[in-house]
This record gives sequence, structure tokens and C-alpha cells, in this order.
Amino acid sequence: MRTKSLRAKKINIVTLGCSKNIVDSEVLLSQLKANEFDVTHESEKEDAEVIVVNTCGFIDNAKKESIDTILHYAEEKKSGHIERLYVTGCLSHRYKEDLEKEIPEVDAFFGTLELPNILNTLGADYKHDLIGERLTTTPEHYAYLKISEGCNRPCSFCAIPLMRGKHVSKSIEALVKEAQHLAAQGTKEIMLIAQDSTYYGLDLYKDRALGKLLRALGKVEGVEWFRLHYAYPSQFPEDALDAIADTPNICNYIDMPLQHATDHMLKTMRRGITRARTEALIEKVRAKIPGVALRTTMMVGHPGETEYDFDELCEFVKKHKFDRLGVFTYSHEENTHAHTLADDIPAEVKEERASILMAIQEEISQELNQAKVGSTQKVLFDRKEGEYFIGRTTADSPEVDNEVLVKAAEHFVRVGDFADVKITDCTAFDLYGIIEV
Repeated sequence: MRTKSLRAKKINIVTLGCSKNIVDSEVLLSQLKANEFDVTHESEKEDAEVIVVNTCGFIDNAKKESIDTILHYAEEKKSGHIERLYVTGCLSHRYKEDLEKEIPEVDAFFGTLELPNILNTLGADYKHDLIGERLTTTPEHYAYLKISEGCNRPCSFCAIPLMRGKHVSKSIEALVKEAQHLAAQGTKEIMLIAQDSTYYGLDLYKDRALGKLLRALGKVEGVEWFRLHYAYPSQFPEDALDAIADTPNICNYIDMPLQHATDHMLKTMRRGITRARTEALIEKVRAKIPGVALRTTMMVGHPGETEYDFDELCEFVKKHKFDRLGVFTYSHEENTHAHTLADDIPAEVKEERASILMAIQEEISQELNQAKVGSTQKVLFDRKEGEYFIGRTTADSPEVDNEVLVKAAEHFVRVGDFADVKITDCTAFDLYGIIEV
């Protein structure tokens, strides 16, 4: 039986976690808007009668944030400030039965692939004609484009396949159409995201088609920057490197999570690659794409990581001088392969290793930034904050990378515009400059 429509109620969607969740919330927002609902995303007014929390369940900190947010709104419901509370996303998908028992104030829990069920519960129809179209919640000049869903990789530490299922690629035609729609809305930069970008196309085309996708997207008018994220290093398609090098509006930027450096840890993590092959790939990327900004993430504290493994990881990072690097501490996730191993590294050791590795990266970033002083960089400006306009170069993605600061008292630039900026100073993670006229 269809649930009575909640169209007269105001709905607020709250999004936690990664950019993939942002896209999912944007799709839900668009569907509800098309059904003429009064719906907002992360409204600060606190005047909604219905809350939908889109959760993350990737690691302990993300799970805690999601649970704390659900409990906050459960209290709001008990006190009468909201009428209904729904929960979706990764945490809900993975722990639905437990959450239903522990937080009965929630009216319904939904998994990651249950958009039609959410809409039905809210009294909305699924609008098939909206496929490829969505309202963005990011600043209007940039957006995320999810090229696939799910993951087929067997990484020991990762629970994403449990929450997102097997890899399913969107067609090149559908993605081009979605990018064209975003361009028509004024989007100037599009981040390509997935659980595993380099696997793209194997399910649809029986071949890795990331290079073909990049070339097709490069023809979309109006988008000045496309940026590739989450490119798994094993079996990296070389034609994708050629496409990045040859296509002017594909940024010379690759986000490639490497996770570790020793053969022992790469095997334990089930990464499907060796150190020698990793280093050969890094060399090939930098040879084929001169000036490429290479971003990576590393994990410390995985079961079995010895002092030798960690020392080698530090030397690896020093040797390759990644433009951007993030560090995660291992989280012992049930139903993953690594959960069968002893979580044998104390939390304080994990944190110490993360701090050491980030201190190394801070020195590298300072050195790389210092080399940019005196150069002119094309910068896309995201916001004005305090006394500065703040933007990013082609080497930087929103939220996770370095920024460029220009004094607002001395220069004016519109948010969402590009400008040439002469770099005059730097810190380890920021550049300072003046706008060149």
C-alpha cells in the first residue's frame, strides 16, 4: 500500500560522508523537487517537519558521526520538533537490523540502492525522465559526477562492497548527457568519482573504457576542468593517461589511492599490485603527463604492519614526493577480510604513525609550494572567507587539497570565476598571490 503523501511537509536532507553520498542526496533532492515537495538540503533554519539523514559507514569516525546525527534527530522527534525521521545511506544499508532495534524513533531505514522505496514512503513518484539531471548542492561552479556504483575489488580493509554492491558502470552516453546538463547549469568544473574509476566500463563494454569516457567528456562545451578521482592503481588503463595528456579540459591531476608501499603490506591488504609495479606506474604517469598533480592516500596501522613496513612507507613517500597526500588510520571493520586478523597495533601507535607521515608530507608540500612562488597559476575561486578570496589551481580538488588566497581588500574576483594569479608567498598547504590584470 502506498504511504500517504508528505508533500505538505517540509523535508530537510542531511548528508554525511563522501562525495558519492552528496550525489545520492542530490538525486533524491531532484526527485522530491520534481514531485513538488518543499525540500531543502542541510538547511540551517531547523523548520523542517521531516528529516532524511544520508549516512556514511566507511570507518569508525564516520560511523560515529552518522550515529550521533541520527540520535540528535531522534531526540528532536521525541521532543516534538520534527514529525518524522528517515535514514538512508551506507550505515543504514550495513546495520539496518541493529539500528532498527537501537533507535526505534526512526520511522524507516533504507539501503544505498533503495531510492524508489524512499520516494514511495514519502509519497513521491520516481521520475524516470530525470535520469541524467539533478540539482546540485555544491557551489554552482563545480559538481561531482558519479561514473559508476559499487566495487569488485577484494581489499582486505574495505567494507564498501558490502554497502554498495558490485561494480556497475553508467554508459558513456548517459554520463555525457549528465555532464551537458551540469554545464547548462553553469558548472565549470566536474569531479569524476566512483569507488574504482579504473574499472570503469568492464561490465558494460567488456573492456576498460575510462580513456574513451575521458575523451567523450572532453568534448562537452562549457566545462573547463574535468578531474579524475579514485583511480585504483592495479591494471591502470594506459589509454586514460593519453586521454588526460591530450584533452585540454581534463586536468593534469589524478587521485590514485595507493594505501601502502611494501610488498608484504600490499599483499596483506589484497591490493593486487607490488611495490615495483606501483613505482613503474608512478613513473609512467609522470612521463606521459608532464606536470601532473598526483594525489594519493595511505593507510597506517593495518594488521601486520611492522616498524619496517612503516619505515619503508615513509621512505617511499619521501622518494616520490606526491603533490597531495592524505593518511588514514586502520579501522577494524566487521565482515571484511582484515577483520579475521588480529587488530594488533594500538590506537596510539596508529595515530603516531599517521602524524609522522603527515609531517613528512608537510615538508614535501612546503618544498613543492615554494617552487611555485613567482609563477602564475590559473585559479578557480570557490568562496570569500574573512579578508581573502579563496580558490584552487588545476592541481587542487575541493575540500581535500591546497588553496590559493588573495586579499579581498586589494583585489576583486567573483566567486565561480577563473583568474590568473601570481604566487607571491606560501605555507605548507596554501599559496598566496595577487591577481594579474
